[in-house]
Amino acid sequence: MRKSLEIKMGSTVYDRINASRMSDAERQVAITAMQDAELLVDGFVWVSKKIEQLAEHLSLKPSLKH
Repeated sequence: MRKSLEIKMGSTVYDRINASRMSDAERQVAITAMQDAELLVDGFVWVSKKIEQLAEHLSLKPSLKH
């Protein structure tokens, strides 16, 4: 599972974290924080897309002529 997250996140970020001079515990904390941040951003993007879809749905009501 860790490899799939590394591929998703981009190997350059993981390479920089792995190349840093820090302990394994600190490295794991950094990776976990990065993954949490990505989940938070994904959540914000999902909510904004849903709000956008709702606004489109509300503004495109069919008229009585059709």
